[in-house]
Amino acid sequence: MSWKEQTVFEQRKEFVMLALEEGSNLSCLCARYGISRKTGYKWLSRAEEGGWEALQDRSRRPRQIPRQSTPFLEEAVLALRELHPAWGGRKIAQVLARDRQILVAPSTVTHILHRHGRIEASKSEAAQPWKRFEHEFPNALWQMDFKGHFAMLSGRCHPLTVLDDHSRYNLVLQACADERRQTVQQHLQACFERYGLPRRIQADNGAPWGHSGQDTLTQLGVWLIRLGIRLSHSRPAHPQSNGKEERFHRTLKAEVLSQRLFADLLEVQGALDRWRFVYNHERPHEALSLLTPGQRYRPSPMSLPACLPPIEYLSGDVVRKVQQGGWIHFQGQEWKVSSALAGLPVALRPHRDEESRFEVFFCHQRVASFDLSVIGIE
Repeated sequence: MSWKEQTVFEQRKEFVMLALEEGSNLSCLCARYGISRKTGYKWLSRAEEGGWEALQDRSRRPRQIPRQSTPFLEEAVLALRELHPAWGGRKIAQVLARDRQILVAPSTVTHILHRHGRIEASKSEAAQPWKRFEHEFPNALWQMDFKGHFAMLSGRCHPLTVLDDHSRYNLVLQACADERRQTVQQHLQACFERYGLPRRIQADNGAPWGHSGQDTLTQLGVWLIRLGIRLSHSRPAHPQSNGKEERFHRTLKAEVLSQRLFADLLEVQGALDRWRFVYNHERPHEALSLLTPGQRYRPSPMSLPACLPPIEYLSGDVVRKVQQGGWIHFQGQEWKVSSALAGLPVALRPHRDEESRFEVFFCHQRVASFDLSVIGIE
């Protein structure tokens, strides 16, 4: 995957930021970004010597910071608020200190915004931080979902989003024309090539990753499991199970989608690409103690395999090939597993505590169970 011409500066910055994180594997990172080690070292050297502006063909940033004063401070606060209308006092204060060495209390920033009419009282009262459980390491769990589709001047856009649970790092932010399996799989494969594989992915119960009718799996789910990824679904009618994705969608809507009417998918993608870099590497995240997601994220050490690994089971397993329609035959009875598994082998293992109960596994994933004393799958 080579540099994208329309976002070359953002990709260079993202590469440098990830490469500078402790424990990063430069060779693996260069391979995933489609560049040589020589090129990777070149951008690291340029950033070290000349800062971020050295990664551009032409620098637009001032080389000197003006002497601070009250008018200058207000101008800096209002300029950052103009650039990011959804940011509040804590985020703006953090970025001013981090990027421009302007030390100011968040409360002072909030007073400036109020004084200039940049904060509505109703929105200030409604701003409540979300507190969620998070996994201990990057790539232990990714959350995946579609942001609600919206109208453009030409057709509708279905934004696909994937978020790392530990770091809140946004891995996929893609303007899609539909929500089909082929579309999602294409963008997930590009993501896996760049960032590696997660241990588990959680999604809701909608297509193309959720349950299809009475089936327990979809074709997309089968592909993910074949890659060694554990697949889980949020409880029906409980969107809070994917709470970080829901919160991310609120931020995306507030900072990008609610501000304009887009002409087409290309224009939407341009806006998403620009905002994604800001979200990952510039915007302080309150749930991360005002660090950015990029400061907590590390690419996965598990790379995407060149081909799907063979399906193997334990020596004591009873293996059955799934027939068309998703059925298997066992001890004189037919049991429904999943039509998405047609033509593939599954393993039957006796339950530890119940003699008449068997569990059905596809690769590492438990996909069904049944009781020989009861006709029908559970």
